[in-house]
Amino acid sequence: MYMKKFSLIIVLILLVSFTMVGQQQKLRIGHLNTNDLMQVMPGRDSAEQALNDYAQNLQKQLETMASEFQTKYDEYLANEAQYIDAVKQVKQKELVDLQTRIQDFQNNAQDLLTKKEMELMQPLIDKAKKAIDEVAKEKGYTYILDTGTGSVLYWEGGDDIMMYVKEKLGIQ
Repeated sequence: MYMKKFSLIIVLILLVSFTMVGQQQKLRIGHLNTNDLMQVMPGRDSAEQALNDYAQNLQKQLETMASEFQTKYDEYLANEAQYIDAVKQVKQKELVDLQTRIQDFQNNAQDLLTKKEMELMQPLIDKAKKAIDEVAKEKGYTYILDTGTGSVLYWEGGDDIMMYVKEKLGIQ
């Protein structure tokens, strides 16, 4: 969060300094909050519903695995006294393996959910980005700033000062 605000401040300082130097191109800055925009994007509701359905499916699979573990564990406890050592070891290994599978599934489920979210939301993000670019060009904006994330969404030309900053910091 601090870096985003810092980046926005740097961009604003640079933009103001460009205008003070008397740049020939008129500088026009616009802004919008992409978080608010994404809340009203057409298709967002269906994407969120699809994501919720996917998350519920993952949750059901996890619950099924947990139920299977509990059943096997209860069976093991009920019959533990009757098992010979070799059978006990096999049953214990089954429980440990099942518990490991459950933990792996939990870890992978979060990654799967994140990938699914990107898959569903990326078309909306691309559509919003295209609209922002088109509006910026049509209305003659030089920069469009995102007040929701503190980043630059659009820029028309401008100078990349990376080599100057690297030089100032002594970076080759």
